[in-house]
Amino acid sequence: MALNAETISQQSLPKHIAIIMDGNGRWAQARHRPRVFGHKKGVDAVRSAVQFCSKLGVKSLTLFAFSSENWRRPEDEVSTLMELFLFVLTKEVKKLHKNNVKLTIIGDLSKFPENLQQKVVDSETLTQDNTGLQLNIAANYGGRWDITNAAQQLASDVASGKLQPSDITEDAITSRLSMAEQPELDLLIRTGGDLRISNFLLWQAAYAELYFTQTLWPDFDEAAFAEAIACYVSRERRFGCTGEQIKELLASKQTELKV
Repeated sequence: MALNAETISQQSLPKHIAIIMDGNGRWAQARHRPRVFGHKKGVDAVRSAVQFCSKLGVKSLTLFAFSSENWRRPEDEVSTLMELFLFVLTKEVKKLHKNNVKLTIIGDLSKFPENLQQKVVDSETLTQDNTGLQLNIAANYGGRWDITNAAQQLASDVASGKLQPSDITEDAITSRLSMAEQPELDLLIRTGGDLRISNFLLWQAAYAELYFTQTLWPDFDEAAFAEAIACYVSRERRFGCTGEQIKELLASKQTELKV
């Protein structure tokens, strides 16, 4: 079977991709720079990933920016991450809006500074009617927290008489989770070499394809992303394709947009 841009586009490219963006600190340390330098370079990789998914026609992209376990890091690093998060929201949200990207922040934001919480609200409000890529940023997020939060909502509905215990189905749980209205997760990528999902999207990842790469997040460029997509397509449809063919598809889509 000939595999070209048209063939790939007719098959199941992932509609929803999630990424554990690991390796910023190690990337910086390898260059004898402070860890925060790696986090700042990681922002460039985020920008590249968003552009790549937008051009390829991916529906949802979910990025693990700050886990509930990250509070255990040194206080100065956590403080820097909060400042960087605020800076990125302030700087990037207008660009996202201009490119029709809808931004949603998932996770327990109650621990964040009030100015950051307000910036999240402002950013989501600005982009809420956009119809392009759905970009989810997981901040102070944990998969167990997500499931627990859904269970508490259901328990409250049972206690108030709105639901019967028999009404608690998989669909009912799913409807209370973060990103309930978005496509099911197809592909979960982790950069940085570790082979675990670190409490990320535990429920949503039940049937996702997992892709692990040694590439550190700041080096996860368009070519590396294309290889991950190629691996996914190969697994899903049981025929091989390459990163080059994914890039051909991307080029053809860009041509279509210019016509």
